[in-house]
Amino acid sequence: MIYSSNYKIGIEDIGMNNEASNKALLAIMEDVAGLHSASVGYGVFEIETKKRTWILLDWKMKVIKRPKYNDEIKAETWSRKIEKLYAYRDFQLKDKEGNIIVIGTSRWIFIDIDRRRPIRLTADITDLYESEIDKNVFPEEMEDVKCEDYLFKKEYYVQRRDIDMNEHMHNLGYLDMAYEILPDDVYKNKIFDNVRITYKKEIVYGEKIECYYSEHNDKYIISAKTKDKINAVIELY
Repeated sequence: MIYSSNYKIGIEDIGMNNEASNKALLAIMEDVAGLHSASVGYGVFEIETKKRTWILLDWKMKVIKRPKYNDEIKAETWSRKIEKLYAYRDFQLKDKEGNIIVIGTSRWIFIDIDRRRPIRLTADITDLYESEIDKNVFPEEMEDVKCEDYLFKKEYYVQRRDIDMNEHMHNLGYLDMAYEILPDDVYKNKIFDNVRITYKKEIVYGEKIECYYSEHNDKYIISAKTKDKINAVIELY
């Protein structure tokens, strides 16, 4: 089952050259994923009654052609693969001519919000999503992001604006944090048409994050840690 929804790039979505930011594009993917789940009975409004929700573990996005202000976008998403505890979801964003301009993939777990434990993905859940097992936007699976020797360390304090409805740092807040850590010359001169984020441990309001910055093979990597444990790794290139 391929689920789709239409979007328009607004003024809050753009950055340099009036083009959509990576955060805006990931936000579209996140939103259409939520709408798809809502259509099968596991959306935002059902969390309180069903005590279950999807938690994102990994993002990977590639921008082929960056949309601009006021462009109309069609977002498509589908369940690609489900195995035991993990569900894989792909995305493609199309322009009004039907050209694919952005692709993405992701990995999720389904959790019991009271017990804070993953739920095994049995047929009563997986069948609802009607997985498209032969439709992949990337030829390979996501690989772990390697934390190389860092060039410098910088602290980041989690702000109220970073927190989501679950009282944790929002998925896209990690991207904002990464941009804050980038050196000025990198931030101002790089576009980053490829984004890879892996989430390992939740972050809450007020925490002090130690961000370690490294560069490797033209990739810019920010590792976020609290108490010597890795919370997330963001790779931009």
